[in-house]
Amino acid sequence: MLTEAWRGRGLLAWLLLPVGLLFFLAVAARRWLYRAGILQSERLPVPVVVIGNIVAGGAGKTPLTIFLACALRNAGWHPGVVSRGYGRGDEGVKKVGAGETALTVGDEPLLMFRRAACPVFVGRDRVAAARALLAAHPECDVILADDGLQHYRLARDVEIIVCDERGVMNGWPLPAGPLREPVSRLREADALVQNGRCTAAAPGVPVFRMDLEGVLFHRLDDPAQTATAAELAGKRLHALAGIGDPRRFFDHLAALGLTCETHAFPDHHRYASADFLLDGDAIVTTEKDAVKFPAELPLPVWVLPVEARIAPDLAQFVVERIDGRPPA
Repeated sequence: MLTEAWRGRGLLAWLLLPVGLLFFLAVAARRWLYRAGILQSERLPVPVVVIGNIVAGGAGKTPLTIFLACALRNAGWHPGVVSRGYGRGDEGVKKVGAGETALTVGDEPLLMFRRAACPVFVGRDRVAAARALLAAHPECDVILADDGLQHYRLARDVEIIVCDERGVMNGWPLPAGPLREPVSRLREADALVQNGRCTAAAPGVPVFRMDLEGVLFHRLDDPAQTATAAELAGKRLHALAGIGDPRRFFDHLAALGLTCETHAFPDHHRYASADFLLDGDAIVTTEKDAVKFPAELPLPVWVLPVEARIAPDLAQFVVERIDGRPPA
């Protein structure tokens, strides 16, 4: 996997470095065009909070977006979420609803719709998706743009960058490394969220600590049926994960005292029947993976939901930034 090459500066990374340098030149040119006003950002009639990262792959953006949507709603706001909907069949604007699947709207937007209890729209064009959301839900008074850091056509009031324990890995640009933008981009954020054992920081940027907690498993075919790790211990378990860093999920299971045969897949993996030809007692997986599992499987599936815990109060920070930040 390419992500393995990003952990060091081996032969493959060196071979890809010239392409990576060209990528960074294109990134810098695009940023300059927006800053010079040659390319125009579009401002929405409500505040926009962007959640993103500077590395490819998941770093915790989805649980952070869910957390922030719930926290803002509890504070009296009416949030809506826009996302690209990576992995779905088309890239046009679409509303996420109860009848949609990961194939039609993407795995992460479907999970956010189910967990955040707020309107979610997907589309490659985040501006169009946000305008469609506001037209359908005029009560929404703040937009959360999931994975929208590099979507500069959407003007933003608050930028939140999330990093995890992988850091910047070999520190090189795509495809030689994981970087979508230079590390110096961290200094431009309004807030930096450290997920797990992350130590990333930038001078003058407020830092928030995020931990993902999950201890109670839910049966996929009967969510009302739950099990603790102690109840699953001793079973022959297969752990399946197709997220940004599957090892984070596997380590979490080990910390709960579970011994599993692990099966790591690429982020946004589309599961096929061959992935479930396993000999054992049960499968354990993440919520993001579970939304893509077929209805009937040869083994019971236990899903582990996680909740983000963030300190200090990120929602209050965002509200203060929205209230006090002049229009861009």
